[in-house]
Amino acid sequence: MSTYKIINDNIFISGDKFFWFSKRFFDLFISILLIPVLLILTLLIIFLNLFYNKGPTFYVQKRMGKDCKPFYALKFRTMVSSEIINRKHNDPLELERITRLGHFLRKCRLDELPQIINVVYGEMSLIGPRPDYYEHALVFLDTIPGYRIRHAIRPGISGLSQIRLGYAQGVDATKKKSKIDVYYIKNVNFYLDFKIFIGTIMTVLKGIGI
Repeated sequence: MSTYKIINDNIFISGDKFFWFSKRFFDLFISILLIPVLLILTLLIIFLNLFYNKGPTFYVQKRMGKDCKPFYALKFRTMVSSEIINRKHNDPLELERITRLGHFLRKCRLDELPQIINVVYGEMSLIGPRPDYYEHALVFLDTIPGYRIRHAIRPGISGLSQIRLGYAQGVDATKKKSKIDVYYIKNVNFYLDFKIFIGTIMTVLKGIGI
């Protein structure tokens, strides 16, 4: 077991150097394989946006990453464009802003696919704690015990809390999410990542996103 220290907290992370090297190698290998899929899907969405989701193809949002540092996550845009994010950290998701095409993309989790670019750049992993919007995360750091710990590793496109809880809205749901994420960090191994990988595929096939 390896021991990491982040912002005055002692955090114990499961896995040795071989595990983390292998995890990074797998991230890069799968992400590079998916780039042609991303390019084809991007072209298709650019065309469909002309009829069902007029506006930019991609959406870039500031998220909290490893060591609580900010990064910019890339997604396919699923909502009506807005220059300002008005939703507060404890507000429900603005479902009325989701477009028809966006609803489909979110159901199948295809809106997250562009984040393989973040994985290639080393800002994210395929599997890990889902990164929150940076401004909301700053509030959670001060209000949710253990929330800081979930940033000891790279955030993931999918994660244990995501397949167990789905989309977490507000402080109470984020508390539950953080407990699951901390469990993942302290117990991560090849088998657990494999279970999450299979669970993510089942979630996509069932179309139970939001």
